[in-house]
Amino acid sequence: MSSAGDWLPSAGLEALRLRARVLAHIRTFFQQAGVLEVETPVLAGAGATDPHIESLATRCRAGARPLPLYLQTSPEFAMKRLLAAGSGPIYQMSRAFRDGESGRLHNPEFTLLEWYRPGFDTRALMDEIDALLDEIFERNGTSRRLTYRQAFVDHAAVDPFESSDDALAAQAVSAGLDSGSAAGAGRDTLLEFLFSHLVQPSLGGGRVFVHDYPASQAALARIRADAPPVAERFELFVDGIEIANGYHELADAAEQRRRFESDNAAREALGRAPMPLDERLLAALEHGLPDCAGVAVGLDRLIMLAAGETSIDAVMAFPIDRA
Repeated sequence: MSSAGDWLPSAGLEALRLRARVLAHIRTFFQQAGVLEVETPVLAGAGATDPHIESLATRCRAGARPLPLYLQTSPEFAMKRLLAAGSGPIYQMSRAFRDGESGRLHNPEFTLLEWYRPGFDTRALMDEIDALLDEIFERNGTSRRLTYRQAFVDHAAVDPFESSDDALAAQAVSAGLDSGSAAGAGRDTLLEFLFSHLVQPSLGGGRVFVHDYPASQAALARIRADAPPVAERFELFVDGIEIANGYHELADAAEQRRRFESDNAAREALGRAPMPLDERLLAALEHGLPDCAGVAVGLDRLIMLAAGETSIDAVMAFPIDRA
């Protein structure tokens, strides 16, 4: 229901001008780097299987009968199909949708910058992100890089690979997790709690890349056979706020199917509906995904930081409560 004044944008004119400048910087950066801008569908036949992400569903009457379609939580799957078809390096600034996400740093509809670089590993991609942020912020910045293990040792006083589940649970309780919840939590749940409550708040200002996550948190990343094995995945934090999530991309179709199925089993255990598998992505992986690294950057958060604001509403014309 409308209220007086909610027809107005939540972002001021100067913030909208800054947003336009940032988008122009991004396009210039990738044009000069020889990276092709692409567009892929927002609606698709498969949504996210991630147990912690809910896709928005709709029905489309484009054919003889209505089809269930999902608003995409990321353009990743379609972009990987382009890569498998021989596109070469590509980027996209895309609208993305996640149900139930709202707050200072979240909106159900948001903007992602996503790009893929054949021939890059995660280190080369982190270098390129630094170069792009220098362009956006119009100054050279120095990033720090920490392994996931070192970040935990430095800021949570536990080793995420070697500490026992009991030691992780005890540290989580000391950080504020209810003891009953800690006793029933799995290892990754405990690690995620410790990361959000102890590690992330202690990363400090500026840019910090955290890389080499546990293999159990690989998502769509390759696993490197270290001792212990680690996921070739990184996250970027700017002034303590998560901005980007990047991978040395998984190219094994059978392993990708296994992870989708594992995600769906986890969804069902949480009482959530399983999601249809993206068979077109799996077929593209079977055909052959080039060795590449890719990253998704939350543009609304990035522009918020560039504007010196504390909420993404300040740099979005119409967030969900004004849509």
